[in-house]
Amino acid sequence: MSDPASRLTAAVGRPAFFGWCTDYLIDIKHAVIMDVAAAPALRTAEVNATKTMIERAEGRFGLKPKRLIGDTAYGTAEMLAWMVGERKIEPHVPVWDKGDRTDGTFNRSDFSFDAEAGIYTCPAGKTLKQFQRRFQKYRSGVTKAGQRLYRANKRDCDACALKQRCCPGQPHRKVIRSVHEAARDVARAINAAPELEQSRRDRKKVEMLVAHLKRILKLDRLRLRGPSGAHDEFTLAAAAQNLRKLAKLAAPSGMTIAAA
Repeated sequence: MSDPASRLTAAVGRPAFFGWCTDYLIDIKHAVIMDVAAAPALRTAEVNATKTMIERAEGRFGLKPKRLIGDTAYGTAEMLAWMVGERKIEPHVPVWDKGDRTDGTFNRSDFSFDAEAGIYTCPAGKTLKQFQRRFQKYRSGVTKAGQRLYRANKRDCDACALKQRCCPGQPHRKVIRSVHEAARDVARAINAAPELEQSRRDRKKVEMLVAHLKRILKLDRLRLRGPSGAHDEFTLAAAAQNLRKLAKLAAPSGMTIAAA
């Protein structure tokens, strides 16, 4: 019998199963677990759980992280805007970006953006605007997905010598820009910095804790059901991992501790 509140999930190349995700908030220096949360096997649920843990750690211990290290799940535009704009946290995470093309045509990065004028400029020097004409009623130009769509003039694209490298199967080129693009640019700049290599090595610490949870503590199956049951079991397991870490940190110098 599976937990009715759990979600179907699967790793690449493995059969699907119903389960829960455990999210850890750890201190990078000593790999101590600061907080733990149980979330359904959904990307949005894991991101929301991380937000809750960060706010809870600041409320309980007065600790606010300077940087957040994670995988691509935390690289969405909304999450980056929350980290950069609201919490002032450096996002050491890959940017969730689908703007790159694989068919050899120009990527979005090949177009330059003028923030003051609110227009894109293509490699041929033509402009892409949100609106090609004026409207009597005000339009924000923001879609339900929180994006702005910039379009080139069809006449410019028809006469352009680079059309086959830009939009061969479309009447004109379109470029999508998120309303949180400024936060995404901050994350891209961090990803290009040499400090990211250290962050990638530090990320292995939380991955090792999760692997230790499954392989050493054998917590591959939960006994309690529901979100509260999963949270209780994950919290007890995290406490056990912290106690093992505390025993090693508090041991007298020269004393060897064997962990079974």
